[in-house]
Amino acid sequence: MTQTSRADDGKTSLLKSLAAYLRARSVVMLLLGFSAGLPFYMIYQNLSLWLAEAGVEKSEIGLFAWTGFAFSFKFLWAPMVDRTPIPVLEKIVGRRRAWMAAAQIGIALTLLAMSAANPAGNLWVVALIAVAMAFAAATQDIAIDAWRIEAATDEEQGVMAAMYQYGYRVAIMVAGAGALFVADQVNWPAAYQFMALLMGIGLLTVLFAPKVEVRAYEPPPRAPLAQTFSRSVVGPFRDFYSRFGVHALVILLFIALFRVPDFLMGYMAGPLYIDLGYDKTTIGAIRSGAGLFATLFGVFAGGILVARFDFRWTLLIGVLAQSLTNLIYSWLALSDATTGGLAFAVIADNIAYGAAGTILIAYMSSLTNTAFTATQYALFSSFYALPGKFVGGFSGFMVEGVGYAWFFAITAIIGLPAAILVFFLKQSEKRFEAEPPAS
Repeated sequence: MTQTSRADDGKTSLLKSLAAYLRARSVVMLLLGFSAGLPFYMIYQNLSLWLAEAGVEKSEIGLFAWTGFAFSFKFLWAPMVDRTPIPVLEKIVGRRRAWMAAAQIGIALTLLAMSAANPAGNLWVVALIAVAMAFAAATQDIAIDAWRIEAATDEEQGVMAAMYQYGYRVAIMVAGAGALFVADQVNWPAAYQFMALLMGIGLLTVLFAPKVEVRAYEPPPRAPLAQTFSRSVVGPFRDFYSRFGVHALVILLFIALFRVPDFLMGYMAGPLYIDLGYDKTTIGAIRSGAGLFATLFGVFAGGILVARFDFRWTLLIGVLAQSLTNLIYSWLALSDATTGGLAFAVIADNIAYGAAGTILIAYMSSLTNTAFTATQYALFSSFYALPGKFVGGFSGFMVEGVGYAWFFAITAIIGLPAAILVFFLKQSEKRFEAEPPAS
């Protein structure tokens, strides 16, 4: 083959790759990613800022990280999402999108409830609403992940994961800068009401987007309760173990440790900004302006790494990047509160976060069996969140005990076990086998 022919083939391949981002299912995935991202900031980052401003102790703020257990244990009710119909809606939009719609309505209602709460007056009410919001958001995630895997071929999963990340990050920008601007100019209740209104974007997408599934979904036939439990709950776990054997435990342990540094430090970033003296508008502008573009670049870089390199090295880069960038927050905690310093920390952290997120999503997607898509993916995504959410609940106590600088340094060191485990993973998915780069 001549050099000209190879160049033409490479150009054609590049154009086909770019065209994949414009397909109907990719655009739907973008909008669903937006719907998934909105509640995340309102449960965690923005709520921690509101609590800090309300004078809540750091130890109590840290405990709110445990609301994330809804995401960690979502595999427990994922079989219900796989097999239980939503009356009326399922006949119109299908089971996956019917569950998305029900969850989105739940998120909007809890956002409105939070707008009526008072952190300074009754913290328990705020906590209960946050748990309910997290439960609804986790249910939406189950349905979206299942739809994403079933609505595209294996070759398109990288694009779908990237589009999900793009939509998610745009939502982060809106929930970050937009909500904080509203909170600064009006108040926090108005910010939560604004986010409840924006959940309508996801609901409209679910109800009116064209049907783009390429894999037919057939609801399972009715069966006795014991048989249904065996098939829907035990079956997915048995299938995963039968395919990977004892190595399944190594995979689950790695997934569990992969994002611990980010989860542990995440809930204390907001209180750090407040204690350093940054105002909400500045925080929102940097996190959702420069931070958004940094994350989008990280998502793009993560997709390139997955496509071009051996999965071990890709996973290792993801682990190290998100761990080492935590050290920048140690530096920020010891520095003067300058806009440039905050921007540097946020940009570096978001690049690493975006890349690591895309890498992990693609890896976990490769491990699922389409016969148990929702349950198995929920299992993986629950394992990656569980340890981080648990230790994150103690983050406030850690900051009160050792200070911000040492706290963020410790979060960086905690990433080392996952980095070591990378070398114990075996190649179990053809899509992650190393391929020679195109000439």
